[in-house]
Amino acid sequence: MAEEEQISDEQILALASQGDQDAFGALYERYIDRIFNYVYYRTGNVDDAEDLTARVFQRAMKHIVNYTDRGVPFSAWLYRIAHNLVANWHRDRSRRQEIPLSETPLIAKDEAPEHSLVRTEQEASLLRLIRSLPTERQSLLILKFVDHLSNAEIGKILGRSEGAVKSLYHRTLLSLRDEIGDFSDYSE
Repeated sequence: MAEEEQISDEQILALASQGDQDAFGALYERYIDRIFNYVYYRTGNVDDAEDLTARVFQRAMKHIVNYTDRGVPFSAWLYRIAHNLVANWHRDRSRRQEIPLSETPLIAKDEAPEHSLVRTEQEASLLRLIRSLPTERQSLLILKFVDHLSNAEIGKILGRSEGAVKSLYHRTLLSLRDEIGDFSDYSE
């Protein structure tokens, strides 16, 4: 595994595009968690995120022979596939969100139930607010706070300059601040 981490994406991509399944497996291992997190935060459902993530990698495997390096990271190609699949998922899905019992939040042993309830309600409100943002702003927040990517990396994925990403990030945070209000009103 340490040997795989030393091989660049470009080298693995060259092998994968020639049909090397082990090379594609190495790419899968490198990116599965990041793509799953992106899809999960866009869908809010573990089962759907697992299904869509599998479809991202199925599409990538099917089309890897046609992949062309255009000077952006391979991850940008995967994120674009994920973005398109999630957009289709949202378009095909009804507006009503259902949360399966398996996703019911657990209460920490050392946390009072009322604190857990408030925290859970705040998190759900924040996720609803983020999901109401335009797609590009949702992607920006997920890439920044979930995947911990730099503005330059996000710019490559979104097809924007680093300065444009900084500006979008600033505008997004200001609009969220205005929408959120002060959660401290709800605590103790």
